Amino acid sequence: MNITDDRIKFLRLLSEKYPTSQQVCTEIINLQAILNLPKGTEHFMSDLHGEYEAFKHILNNSAGVIREKVDLIFEHILTPKERSNLCTLIYYPEEKLEKVREEGRNTEEWYRFTLQRLIDLAKMLSSKYTRSKVRKAMPPEYSYILDELLHAQPDEDNNQLMYHNKIIDTLLSLRAGDGFIIALSSLIKRLAVDHLHIVGDIFDRGERPDTILNMLMNHHSLDIEWGNHDILWMGAACGNQACIAAVVRNCLSYNNMSVLEQGYGISLRPLVLFAEKTYSEKDPTKAAKKAISIILFKLEGQIIRRNPDYHMEDRLLLDKVDFDTSTIEIDGKVYPLTEQNWPTINRMDPYALDPTERSIMDELEQLFRESEQLQKHIAFLYRCGSLYKSFNGNLLFHGCVPLDADGNLKALHFDGRIYQGKSYMDYADAMARRAFFGNTRSQKSIDFMWYLWCSYNSPLSGRVVKTFERTLIEDKSTWKEPQNPYYDYQSSESVCRMLLREFGLYSENSRIINGHTPIHVKQGENPLKANGRLIVIDGGFCKAYQKTTGIAGYTLIYNSHGMRLKSHQPFSGMEAALEDNQDIDSESQQVATFSHRMMVADTDPGLKLKEQIADLEDLLAAYREGLLPTNA
Repeated sequence: MNITDDRIKFLRLLSEKYPTSQQVCTEIINLQAILNLPKGTEHFMSDLHGEYEAFKHILNNSAGVIREKVDLIFEHILTPKERSNLCTLIYYPEEKLEKVREEGRNTEEWYRFTLQRLIDLAKMLSSKYTRSKVRKAMPPEYSYILDELLHAQPDEDNNQLMYHNKIIDTLLSLRAGDGFIIALSSLIKRLAVDHLHIVGDIFDRGERPDTILNMLMNHHSLDIEWGNHDILWMGAACGNQACIAAVVRNCLSYNNMSVLEQGYGISLRPLVLFAEKTYSEKDPTKAAKKAISIILFKLEGQIIRRNPDYHMEDRLLLDKVDFDTSTIEIDGKVYPLTEQNWPTINRMDPYALDPTERSIMDELEQLFRESEQLQKHIAFLYRCGSLYKSFNGNLLFHGCVPLDADGNLKALHFDGRIYQGKSYMDYADAMARRAFFGNTRSQKSIDFMWYLWCSYNSPLSGRVVKTFERTLIEDKSTWKEPQNPYYDYQSSESVCRMLLREFGLYSENSRIINGHTPIHVKQGENPLKANGRLIVIDGGFCKAYQKTTGIAGYTLIYNSHGMRLKSHQPFSGMEAALEDNQDIDSESQQVATFSHRMMVADTDPGLKLKEQIADLEDLLAAYREGLLPTNA
């Protein structure tokens, strides 16, 4: 065995974990067995936009996977109503159990019937995992009992069946049936989906992104690809005052101040009081929105002037306003402005905050940076998130990879260097991290968070964000937001293949998975683009989009047999689910079907397991050849 000194050092460290040949052999056998299990189910969601109830339901029903499994197992055993009841119990066990008690259906017979059905379903879902992994997924307080029930096998004298029944008898006699149903439901939901991908935009529009984040922080396995709305809140938490102003303006626009005030303890009272005194609007919310909009335009101008690398001088509009006539000239045409009153504008320097505006923004910055809950959520986004991710052959990112007009990777200049494609995405990811972490923070990295939020060349935005025009100009022709050419080339298979190669993905099964741009199903738009090489899964989770998209969001399911796109109808609410067993109606569209079942060996985690096996085989050889001492 030819082996380097460095390799011996590594194997010596590995031998501390596996000090005997037998332990090495056992672990190799275990890992080889795992490689031959079916690949776990991946679930992709995007553009949640704070819609907590709909998100919670789709997470609970695993995008319809649980209902499919219930129908598959119990089609000839249970009536449709019984199957619906069982599904709702799994989705909302505590709430449904309360309904069962109120209706007087909580008999011993009901508990036995229900527990057996849940055990049967859990057995089926656990079949493609190792016993060790299933045990780790079990709620600790019931892990021993669950392990025994899930792995009980029939024998000649039905001893196992009697043992099984005795466990249930004891549970019911101790009045522990409710707790056990809750534990089984939790296990079923965890086994139904092995890994969750959130492809951006947890924040904005909907009222409770904070509650969504609380749920995600308890999820067993996930990754997050940041969206433009996520990066805006991340920038605000980093102390970028333009991001803070944009966050506040969005909350006022969508009337969801609860996330600020109740979720994160950030008061807008000083802003509202200032706005009521300064502007003529009778509605305090409208006055506050007007005040924060003017502040935002000032702060954005300051960032643009500090960063010529951004090439965003065309967005310097406040200094183009004729404040005497309240008009502005854009591209040679003069437009009247809806605002006639400019009490805080310094005409010598329109981008300067007046002292009260400065005081308000300094106080808001302090509140954003000192909000314990917000900082905890943003730290989680950094820990589990990134600008893009390559996972099991697919490339995930929220918005775009900036392209030029010819469909080539756009070259962008920052800090005297040229970035494009993957190198630009890596640079943007690194800059976002520098803005948050104390030892790397700088004004340049903090400014860059705003650039990522709204730049034409940002991989998260990819369009010219025209907040100024939409706020102050009635002529809607000025509202059109030009997009990066990436969005024109999404339907080009050759461009999509080029992008996949740029990120090292060459498989025929590789795909780009995006969010960000709602798919207008009503107008016949298809989420599958470039001959299925690219999939856009933003279909309208946000209620504000559903009138134009025609649906309430897409999710993607990627299991060992293939890939399916699920389109969902609007959710009627948890009460409707509990009262009438209403689920989210979903339609399934097959994206890909594999010629052979995909195993763990075919996945990224499988590749890591193969590397571990190779290391263990080298350790075993070192033991057998006497290069390292063994305890046995």
